[in-house]
Amino acid sequence: MVSDRLDYVWWTKTALIERLRALDADIKSLEDDRRLADTTTTTTTTTAGDGGGASSSQPPPLPQKKKLDRRIDPSKYSTRLVAFKLAYLGKNYGGFEFSTHASAPSIEEELWNAFVKSCLIFPENPEVVNWESWEYSKCGRTDRGVSAFGQVIAVRVRSNRPLESKEKSPAETEEGGEDGKEAQAEQDTSPEQARKPDREFNDHLDELPYCRMLNKLLPPDIRMLAWCPTTPEDFSARYDCRERQYRYFFTQPAFSPLPHDIENPEATKVTKIKSGWLDIAAMREAAKKFEGVHDFRNFCRTDHAKPNIKFERRVYESDIVEVPDAETGLPFLDRDQFRPQGLVDKSQKVPSVYYFHVRGTAFLWHQIRCMVAVLFMVGQGLEDPSIVDRLLDIEAEPRRPNYALADEVPLVLWDCLFPRGEAPPERHDAIKWAYLGEDNPLDQHGVGGLLSHAWEHWRDRKMDELLSAQLLNVVATQPDISLRRDPKAPAYARPSTRMCEGANRERAIGRYQSLLKRQRLPSPEESFDKEARRRGYASAVEWREAQARRKAEHEAKTAEAGADWPTLEARAESLALDEGEE
Repeated sequence: MVSDRLDYVWWTKTALIERLRALDADIKSLEDDRRLADTTTTTTTTTAGDGGGASSSQPPPLPQKKKLDRRIDPSKYSTRLVAFKLAYLGKNYGGFEFSTHASAPSIEEELWNAFVKSCLIFPENPEVVNWESWEYSKCGRTDRGVSAFGQVIAVRVRSNRPLESKEKSPAETEEGGEDGKEAQAEQDTSPEQARKPDREFNDHLDELPYCRMLNKLLPPDIRMLAWCPTTPEDFSARYDCRERQYRYFFTQPAFSPLPHDIENPEATKVTKIKSGWLDIAAMREAAKKFEGVHDFRNFCRTDHAKPNIKFERRVYESDIVEVPDAETGLPFLDRDQFRPQGLVDKSQKVPSVYYFHVRGTAFLWHQIRCMVAVLFMVGQGLEDPSIVDRLLDIEAEPRRPNYALADEVPLVLWDCLFPRGEAPPERHDAIKWAYLGEDNPLDQHGVGGLLSHAWEHWRDRKMDELLSAQLLNVVATQPDISLRRDPKAPAYARPSTRMCEGANRERAIGRYQSLLKRQRLPSPEESFDKEARRRGYASAVEWREAQARRKAEHEAKTAEAGADWPTLEARAESLALDEGEE
């Protein structure tokens, strides 16, 4: 085990920092001991030279109090599989999934730290992120910068349910964990003390307050929203999910428009729409074309390491929706100099906020960001809505044109549904969530409640928005650009096309080249063949055959051991899922 503990590659960032602090403390302690030893030696020598006079040595140090072992004994507790619904803002994180090579912390790393410190799980090495012993599953793997307001995970955690006489906790074989100093008083209560013996166990009255415990330890931009007291024992957050909903937010206008007086006439010939503004009707027409079952290989990035990936996906709904009452006051945009003619009604308040709403079973790697990138081209008049039909026709377009992805920050995993026996597209979540605040309203509205934390976070950003809006109006209205005091100033802005890609500012790309005239990326099969040769196979076909043999051998061994891995695999195959979601 020593070698495992010293494998710092798998340690969390928090554990590494604590390890460095401990090593610094050890070094300081050794230096203090060495100085004390040198002082004692010098004093003894001086005393002996004085002929046995009065001793000037320092008094012995006071005995230190022995620290109490406050660790929780996992053998005294039962465990249960619990589904959790959580929300997080992903801008400051390197994605949901923990990675040893990431430069930014991950959501999973923060979750691991909270579950360990709250003593809901008892890993052998708390410093190493390893969920294997806790039946962990996750619904979606959001990328770097992507947020989620309805992410779902499942974990086997400590419970206050009384242990049965013949029951042994799965955590019984685990050793130690954190010292439990973060655990609250209610955590230290044994299951026998947590309920009255004259009634049945009540999940809402007797169970550990999971969401409240975790929210005390999680960062403010990660919040537990709910837990499911009736989670089935065979539940998988990934394989049992039948619908994922995403929203991609953007503003209208998408970026700062130019006044008519300095807008280059050549640029308007390319975009057909005033720079900065979007044709929402055209975007909605293009978005509707995604609905149904299609091959989305031209709307995703190919993972070369997964030759068995299937590109066909079902989209239940795809639309452009306006967010009501989300506009910010920018009076300068009401001037005729900045307004597009005929595209936006004069009574409409701008800037307004919209989102691309999409519902489907599962999504490919970067699929939604690719879809949004094409929709932005349509909205700026650079492409016709029929470009979606063309790219969905893999016989006509077997290779994806080379285009940039939309920015990741406005994308949100909005919700994950687990319907039972309902036919699409009308589906409802069958999980009975117990939301924080339903048991005790003060958990929602009290001091330190969930709503109070969310309000604090919102107001901080709202003040930034208000001050930025006031500054923007000041900057836009103070100068009189019609004076033209510099006679050498150009009459118009450069004719370079300004592209909206979902980021905070536009990107100048020079002369726009239509998608169908751009360079094509290698087809998925060409990419798989190249990766197969790099791995020593003759082709992707041989590589797949080798993977199939290894899978069959693993299934045979698993069947002999009596595990349920093939059942989960069968769920994945029935849903045609892969590892490459947003």
